[in-house]
Amino acid sequence: MKNKAHHKGRMTRLVFVMAILITGLPPVISGQANSSSLAVKRTATLMGSKFDITIVAKDSITAQRLIDSAIEEISRIESLISEWKSNSEVSMVNRNAGIKPVKVSKELFDLTKRALNYSLMSRGAFDISFASLNKVWRFDGSITTIPSKEEVLKSIEKVGFQHIILDSLESTIYLQLSGMKIGFGSIGKGYAADKAMELMRKKGVKAGIINAAGDMQTWGVQPNGKQWTVGLTNPFKKRKTIKKLNLSDMAITTSGSYEHFIELNGVRYSHIINPVTGYPVTGLASVTILGPNAEICNAISTSVMVMGLKQGLSLIGQFPGYQYIIITDKGKMYKNKGQHF
Repeated sequence: MKNKAHHKGRMTRLVFVMAILITGLPPVISGQANSSSLAVKRTATLMGSKFDITIVAKDSITAQRLIDSAIEEISRIESLISEWKSNSEVSMVNRNAGIKPVKVSKELFDLTKRALNYSLMSRGAFDISFASLNKVWRFDGSITTIPSKEEVLKSIEKVGFQHIILDSLESTIYLQLSGMKIGFGSIGKGYAADKAMELMRKKGVKAGIINAAGDMQTWGVQPNGKQWTVGLTNPFKKRKTIKKLNLSDMAITTSGSYEHFIELNGVRYSHIINPVTGYPVTGLASVTILGPNAEICNAISTSVMVMGLKQGLSLIGQFPGYQYIIITDKGKMYKNKGQHF
């Protein structure tokens, strides 16, 4: 039986995002068209991933102070939604699964409410209770046979967004099943990018780009007057790009299967698991979504990877103003017509 595996470190989120590269951006870019401003970039490890934060400011000292504020905001969000931090609100919800509802902040309540809406729209392809999945699929090269049907069904016993109960009057979240967990790995970084950009704009930052491990939010233009240039990685040749985009006031995210997968009997199985069936998804290599909100881009790209091409295109149609590039396992590309694609 043929067995081929690709593995790069520990998976920390539901979907590994294909690398999206900012081209031509050294740590500090001197102003050209506007000599009174410059772009300053800093890289930091946040939410367990690499974040690149670039903003345009009048001087580097001001820029560094503003980047500090952006990092503080992202760290605040991590402390709120991280399932790995024992004192986070999400961890408190998880600890009380099957026991009692937990009162949470309006921010977490609203984020969870939106997540449940994504689940409804995608018919369960998107599901934050995926955090309670019992992993029976291994992508470290050790798997040689497909897990039994019984093993797969048991692995998703605690998964099911319909068991997440919200009480808007009390602002509580209750997980009905003991051992159930929620996690925001699928939209958390996009949400953090949105919130960091929102904070920067409130502080008067006219332009910048938040690259949250490939989930991006952009606004304004570079000091030379040009838009931000983003390269989309080829899922079959990761050091190559399939397209370069010039973006401003736009978010972009990519979900892909090429980072972790196995091949058994000639079939390629992605590390992305369908939360409804418990089986790895097949058919698509990558899904790139472009639109005004990074959180929504995250939710769509994650869902489409699970739903597949036909149902995925139907889902995207429910989000006017969002564009897509979908690449199948066979290398065929689908995209909608728009300003960027």
